[in-house]
Amino acid sequence: MKKLAAALMAALLLALPARAADSSPSVDAAAAVLVEKETGTVLCQQNAHDKLEPASVTKVMTLLLVMEAIDSGSLSREDVVTVSARAASMGGSQVYLKEGEQMTVDDLLKAVAVASGNDASVALAEHLAGSEEAFVSRMNQRAAQLGMADTCFVNCTGLPAAGHLTSAYDIALMSRELILNHPSIRDYTTIWMDSLRDGQFQLANTNKLIRFYEGATGLKTGSTDAAGYCLSATAERDGMELIAVILKAPTSDARTAAASSLLNYGFANYTLMDVYPAQALPPVDVLLGEMETVQPVLSASSRILVEKSMVNQVTTQLDLCQDVEAPVEAGQKLGEMTVLSGEEPLQTIPIVAGSAVERLTVPGIFARLLRSLFMAQ
Repeated sequence: MKKLAAALMAALLLALPARAADSSPSVDAAAAVLVEKETGTVLCQQNAHDKLEPASVTKVMTLLLVMEAIDSGSLSREDVVTVSARAASMGGSQVYLKEGEQMTVDDLLKAVAVASGNDASVALAEHLAGSEEAFVSRMNQRAAQLGMADTCFVNCTGLPAAGHLTSAYDIALMSRELILNHPSIRDYTTIWMDSLRDGQFQLANTNKLIRFYEGATGLKTGSTDAAGYCLSATAERDGMELIAVILKAPTSDARTAAASSLLNYGFANYTLMDVYPAQALPPVDVLLGEMETVQPVLSASSRILVEKSMVNQVTTQLDLCQDVEAPVEAGQKLGEMTVLSGEEPLQTIPIVAGSAVERLTVPGIFARLLRSLFMAQ
């Protein structure tokens, strides 16, 4: 094996960061968690798996299912939804839809994301799945797929219901899925003020961070007497997006302050960086191949999370095979790049063949032998 060690400006990937955790903030809420979007790393947490009522933060899953339908092509933002009597009867936060009223998916998404409209949520759920019950079944199926082990949804709104529970960690999981794979949700979650019905109905975002926090991108507030004040807050700075989830804060101001504190902590202590070998990966010899060498490449993005205090203390080590026997498949493993902090390995990225190389045929072997003999004379 060829071993090439090189010091890099690189990255430190940790499931639960040890050094910065000593200064992680304690917030005035029953539960909280801070997660980095791209890697999914938990930066700090407080009772993150306690099962609590999420109130309207539930609608993150409602938004996720709607955006998945839009991005898959099974639903269009221009589709017109006819409001049912049941959707129009929803209490709590609403945009006062009337039975038989027609509104586009685009406007209903705006009503959910900005005004937390329960009536708009049910209208979208019924349009997609035929009934709220069928839609809630999809919500729970999707939650299971995302690994949301603390979650049971009973409705698509977050209105109080027995057994309707989730955790700060699970909310971070579905929030990450939404903003990572459906970034156009920002079209709605970054709105501060807007209107519906040709300007006749005014909307104001319940998430005050959208106006007052630098880089805020969303995502969803919620509050009931039992749930307290809840929030999934997202913000992006310098190419890194964070998710701060707050459950059961005592007041609206307390939840905003708690989310701000977590986000500030994350941006102050962490950054995302691209890690590459200090020199180009050398070609690997191919034995009995139609091509004499194959070019190795990193199999995945080397963009990983690093504590800002550790940026200059990370190295990489390349372990690359000297040769490989044909046939070689594209993507076949040829070695690996290990990211280290001192002697401690932090992440391993496979190194693979960048292209396929077919094995020489018998005539091809003789032809190559003749060429080598001719060149030797």
